[in-house]
Amino acid sequence: MVFAKELKKNLMVVPSSGYHFPLPAPDRIDSLFDKDTFEELDKTLKSSDPLNFKGLASYKEKLEQNKEKTNLEDAVVSGIGKIGGYDVSIAVMDFRFLGGSMGSVVGEKITRAIERGLELQIPVVIVSASGGARMYEGILSLMQMAKTSAALARLADASIPYVSVLTNPTMAGVMASFATLGDVILAEPKALIGFAGRRVIKETTRADLPEGFQTSEFLLEHGLIDQIVERHDLRDRLISLIEHLGHALPSRNSEPSTTKEGTKPSAIKKPSVSNAKTKASPKKTGSTTTRSSKSKSQRAKSK
Repeated sequence: MVFAKELKKNLMVVPSSGYHFPLPAPDRIDSLFDKDTFEELDKTLKSSDPLNFKGLASYKEKLEQNKEKTNLEDAVVSGIGKIGGYDVSIAVMDFRFLGGSMGSVVGEKITRAIERGLELQIPVVIVSASGGARMYEGILSLMQMAKTSAALARLADASIPYVSVLTNPTMAGVMASFATLGDVILAEPKALIGFAGRRVIKETTRADLPEGFQTSEFLLEHGLIDQIVERHDLRDRLISLIEHLGHALPSRNSEPSTTKEGTKPSAIKKPSVSNAKTKASPKKTGSTTTRSSKSKSQRAKSK
């Protein structure tokens, strides 16, 4: 048994087992950003009903129900703020709002968060939690995959770092677009990550699937993600990555970064290279799991 207040205080992580419950977007933002530095943007964007969708409940009714339930306008919260003293543009998805599905507004807010990083020359962080594209908007929701991916291509051309954080669950169109395009891809422990569901894949391929093949641990072992990071360590890991990947950005603060409590973290040795897109070498530290350091050619031979 775990008391609800104790669970919330522990960022929705069960103290005894380490199981990660879904974390609402506002709470996630509070856990990552320096106190009173986050400014939410694009809050007024609201989904319309372009297809006049009807079902057991209309799309408009679903939107109103979820707005009332979550106190959010849609399934993502975006804005800018400081993490460890560094300016960051962020978008955090919230699974409570229609399963974190990506409609036109979600795609637009994520695209704007990416474009702000490009305009301000600051790193971009996107935290994904989604069942995929929003069926209520049909092809309009699917086009958000192309729009967000195109924005990230421009960000990559400008050598501005993008860190993608995958949480439970990250599926379908979100996983097949911006969620897996990060310079560094992090994931929470035991997160469900994939494209189609297990049953659909098995019926399509007629093949037996390995146990746990859509978990973050399986994907780490097979090279799709870079690190598994527990929720309490995510802020420090982002600060470390920004130090390594964003050292050449003009917007980087000249003063030392500080932790959420105001104390200076241990110094991080800067890479000797000048390319801002170069990844830090994976290293196994603390509660973080990293990808094997074998070369691609070695992995190919073993296959």
